[in-house]
Amino acid sequence: MLKSLKNSILIVLTVIIFQSPSIADETIEMLNKLNNESMVYSKKIVKVNVGDTVFWKSTTKGHNVEFIKGGTPEGVGKFKSKMNQDTEFKFTVPGIYAYWCTPHKAMGMIGFVVVGDDKSNLEAIKKIRFVGKSKKIAPDLISQL
Repeated sequence: MLKSLKNSILIVLTVIIFQSPSIADETIEMLNKLNNESMVYSKKIVKVNVGDTVFWKSTTKGHNVEFIKGGTPEGVGKFKSKMNQDTEFKFTVPGIYAYWCTPHKAMGMIGFVVVGDDKSNLEAIKKIRFVGKSKKIAPDLISQL
């Protein structure tokens, strides 16, 4: 009887653990400086599974997250966070998501999220018109996707 009860508790705990939604599967900091770079996300490329959440932490003031027009899979709406605030997004559609910090996109503050290892919208990502320093950074990052 005790062994049966222990097994039942173990099964229930396993189900709870594996069905619990995660709060944030990846955290990216929005920073003024990181090593020798200015105006940068702490991670430029993250890979997540469908259903995962990315959390952007407003570590230093003056930043946000905005999905770039034409830089998301088909059917994904606009996403633009408020300035100076933590934000998160739950990724339910597989594909590549390109984003930037609205005021610092010309300074190279860009990033990419690859969801479900799906790169079917890679050609659309390559056609994005990046500006300023982002033009120089984007091709290298895209080649790493």
